[in-house]
Amino acid sequence: MKNTLATTNLLAGGGAGIMEACICHPLDTIKVRMQLHRKNKSTSLSNPGFARTASQILRTEGLPALYKGFDAVVTGMGPKMAVRFTSFEAYKSAFASVKGDITGPDILCAGLAAGVTEAVCVVNPMEVIKIRLQGQKMVVAGVAPAVPEFRNAFQAARTIVWHEGVAVLYQGVTLTALRQGTNQAVNFSVYTALKDAASKHRSRGKDLASYETAAIGLVSGALGPLCNAPIDTIKTRMQSRKSFGQSGLQRVLVIAKTILAEEGVRAFYKGLTPRIIRVAPGQAVTFTAYEFFKRYIQG
Repeated sequence: MKNTLATTNLLAGGGAGIMEACICHPLDTIKVRMQLHRKNKSTSLSNPGFARTASQILRTEGLPALYKGFDAVVTGMGPKMAVRFTSFEAYKSAFASVKGDITGPDILCAGLAAGVTEAVCVVNPMEVIKIRLQGQKMVVAGVAPAVPEFRNAFQAARTIVWHEGVAVLYQGVTLTALRQGTNQAVNFSVYTALKDAASKHRSRGKDLASYETAAIGLVSGALGPLCNAPIDTIKTRMQSRKSFGQSGLQRVLVIAKTILAEEGVRAFYKGLTPRIIRVAPGQAVTFTAYEFFKRYIQG
């Protein structure tokens, strides 16, 4: 029974992750570009905004640029979601076996642990490769096309590891773990609470409709980015560049101080709009697809 449940979570989570990646990736590219944008002498804009960033990418690089790093994401998204849901259910079961029942704080801790697990096992290497690909601009000073350093996820991974070492794939892993942990703690806590509340008004044994699951996932997904936007911005800046021998903590402090001194507190929230627009519908898709695949596999 436990093996069947684990397989169900693995397959359902993987399918849900791939669906989310296909629908929401362009928003993630816009978010990363916003977070990497820095005010300097050649640009007077401290924050170009969501619409302007999207327009600039489309105008200068074309529609395919919004899918930069997509191969890295789609390769890692299935395993990421599979690890997320499988580990969440495993942590929840562990709490239940110790305490006999599951409370709100248990769900919070299980979500936090699941987020950290997916960050270490899958997310961080995927994010480093994805951000390097997304950060490449295909024009130089708006005039001549540039030759990209990285052509695809596999070539990017090989080049990065060859020149910088395997350890670079875990650059910023603590920040990624913090971001994913807080995201999933909020996601699973809110989702479970709202799902339980909605289920009380349904007939016994009757599942929630897909639109209800989507609405609950949308609400739970929107709350995570509001909790950890500064962590995500520092992580993106950190993973987009080489380390030059600094320790992780030194880089975090340098990046945070630089952002604060040169761009102000608001810069820590760059990319929040596209991130919410991406993550909230993404979680709606993820939870709805997960529940669908879970029912389909079990039934």
